[in-house]
Amino acid sequence: MLPPGHGSPAEWRLGCRSAATPFNKQREGQDAEIHRLALCDGCVHSFCAGVPAWRTSTPEEQRLDAAAFKNLDKDIEQELGDVQSLVVVLQGRTVYEYYRDGDPNALRDTQSVTKSALALLVGTALKRGQLSSLELPVVELMPEWRALNSDPRAQSITLRHLMAMTAGFAVDDRSGTAAPLTPTSAWARSIQTEPGQRFAYDNSGPPMVRAVLERVTGRPMADLVREQLVTPLEMRQPAYSRDGIASMRTVDMAKLGHLMLLDGTWAGAPLLPPGFVAQMVKPQSSGGPPAHLPYGLFWWVPSGSTFFASGYAGQLIWVHSPLGLVVAVTSTISPDSAHRGQALRLARGPVFQAAQRRLALPPK
Repeated sequence: MLPPGHGSPAEWRLGCRSAATPFNKQREGQDAEIHRLALCDGCVHSFCAGVPAWRTSTPEEQRLDAAAFKNLDKDIEQELGDVQSLVVVLQGRTVYEYYRDGDPNALRDTQSVTKSALALLVGTALKRGQLSSLELPVVELMPEWRALNSDPRAQSITLRHLMAMTAGFAVDDRSGTAAPLTPTSAWARSIQTEPGQRFAYDNSGPPMVRAVLERVTGRPMADLVREQLVTPLEMRQPAYSRDGIASMRTVDMAKLGHLMLLDGTWAGAPLLPPGFVAQMVKPQSSGGPPAHLPYGLFWWVPSGSTFFASGYAGQLIWVHSPLGLVVAVTSTISPDSAHRGQALRLARGPVFQAAQRRLALPPK
């Protein structure tokens, strides 16, 4: 669960401006209003209340879904060549799927979306009482790390600091693509600022969080994922790279987003403590590179209505809580794809527009 990359500044700046990024020139005016609504600062996150559980669609619902999302396949094929897969979940139902390779069961490289899944695992440990608080100093959980860093400020770094990327280590990774260090090497780094004072995107933070989780639970990460997420959400077991990046089905990425909307409850069973989702998507700082957006606990929080998990070059779980909308996207992993930012444009433009059309269709 230890991703090395994120997204490019060019891509993520699209998430914090309300000007239209038109899918084509004819849609520009309409997209501008859609985007304004999508990122309305006056909206606030609402979890669980009124959000339906995950369920399958009826034939009539499928017919209406197809009408609302008509021509989106063609648009992706012709204009968004970086996008490899897309799953849209609206009010607990999968309303649209696209797979360039035709394989809905393929495990796809999610890059730093893995960080956000790791945050959910921290929540499951809190729920089971294996962690008592995010405010615990890390060295109380990993006492052998005390000797690794002589700076007294290291003794006050908490799990919250690591997840909020405000631990204070001397990090300057403006592109968000630095390779992660081992947990002990990461902890031994020099400290630049007091913990909690400065955001610095740090790909070596998740390895330390993973080490803590494995210590307090007594379980290897792959087993934790299987027991706490895969089994209850009926996901396919992810595959992992040497750096801990998870490859997942796109629909399983969407399930993680919907779990957030349900305040950590799935099929009536609470997987996370009450209020933990709200903590994850509460800005801990104004953020900084590479996304230049407010940052929560391993989730980006561009506004009071929208939050997302992101991975380098267009791997995305984009959640708009007022509509109960989750958009999961995977994209070609390349510097060019990262620069073009097609995944976020797709989620905020054509998909959001189609979701609004779908909700406007009267049930029959």
